[in-house]
Amino acid sequence: MNNIQRVHLMGLGGAGMSALAKLLKAHGLEVSGCDLKEPHYDLDSIPCILGHSKEHIKLFNPDALILSSAVSRDNEEVVAAIKNGVKIFSRAEALSALFNKANGIGIAGAHGKTTTTSMTSLIFMKAGLNPTIYVGANVPDIGTNAFAGRGKNFIAELDESDGTFELFNPSIAIITNADWDHVDHYPTRGDVIKAFVRFADGRKPGGTLIICAEDDGAARVFRECDKSRGKIIRYGFGKNFDWGAANLESSHGGGVSCEVFHNGEAVGVLELSVSGEHNVLNSLAAIAAADECGINFETAAAILKNFHGSERRMQLKGKMKNDVLVMDDYAHHPSEIKATLNAVKNIYPERRLVVVFQPHRFSRTAQFASEIAHALDIADEIFLLPVFSAGEKEISHSSSNEIIKHSKKEITLINFDDASEKIKSSLRDGDLFLTMGAGDVYQIGEEFLI
Repeated sequence: MNNIQRVHLMGLGGAGMSALAKLLKAHGLEVSGCDLKEPHYDLDSIPCILGHSKEHIKLFNPDALILSSAVSRDNEEVVAAIKNGVKIFSRAEALSALFNKANGIGIAGAHGKTTTTSMTSLIFMKAGLNPTIYVGANVPDIGTNAFAGRGKNFIAELDESDGTFELFNPSIAIITNADWDHVDHYPTRGDVIKAFVRFADGRKPGGTLIICAEDDGAARVFRECDKSRGKIIRYGFGKNFDWGAANLESSHGGGVSCEVFHNGEAVGVLELSVSGEHNVLNSLAAIAAADECGINFETAAAILKNFHGSERRMQLKGKMKNDVLVMDDYAHHPSEIKATLNAVKNIYPERRLVVVFQPHRFSRTAQFASEIAHALDIADEIFLLPVFSAGEKEISHSSSNEIIKHSKKEITLINFDDASEKIKSSLRDGDLFLTMGAGDVYQIGEEFLI
């Protein structure tokens, strides 16, 4: 990225690309971009053209073209850039060029990394450390998904889906879990473990690894990683870890509290506005990172008490007529689905839970159809949309019908055209309606609020 003044980002409207664009602009570069869809995120006045075209290279004359993972190398805009001598970078290559120069705090994991990054970012910002942050979603408490701070810390959510998180060399590496996902890139569970071990061992010499003790995959990473690389901090439930939580209590309507232990000694009570055991674990990771950088538990706990979650993470969108609550969540892996539904049940035990789920990627659906079905069975009534392809081609045993085959409950298969009508006719007074998935399923819930 040396000697580059003008950058153009293809896929600018997405969470990761829009965040990167804002950081590049803050570093003094001229930034432009394009996307096939209208941007969902604030772009800080960065110009964004709808669609892809080789004419964009003439219009913006960039020194570098940064590609979203969804953009093919044979795209006409990419081909034109290469012909004109424009340097080509992936999102991770460009981001790691910034991150690796800083005191980087890199958060990785199949689940929980967005919330953990958001929690960590809020603590550091409110504690006055003025960090640079990069998050894969808008954080309402911060008001953005990226911020270029003047402090030495760079807090970033790192994506393991295509292995590019191995480009990052954190001073503090956080692994929330090492669950098997993204089967298009990791054919076996063992491949996932090896990648996370390489990430853990890729931290700066003497750097700290903060790793969850409650996840089987993360436990394997802990056993196999290089213990001489630097300090290792484990967190989990109970008193036997470096950071632990015990005596968890869920609050009706949302929130959870627990007693926190550091090296076996009680340090105080943590009260969260967000719900679920998984968020207690996420908060422990954030607290551990804060402690490593001189922020004490009392300060971190006081800040986390006012953390209200990230966009699309158990987000309460509003209320319909007849006291029906509308909630949205990004969960798309069986572990995430199970954690979200159990948390929602604990928050609103008196409400009937109606879920519309949109499977994400054919490869994931084919591999985990049975596990997805069993997780969805926690809900009281289930609607299922067709698979959101995310650019993948359909393969054998990858349709939504595969999930239905494994469910113990009756599932209603719907599409976007008839979703509103069918769901509304099934809702009862006082229900909780949850849209769930990593695609565009959230739009159904938003229609209900109009």
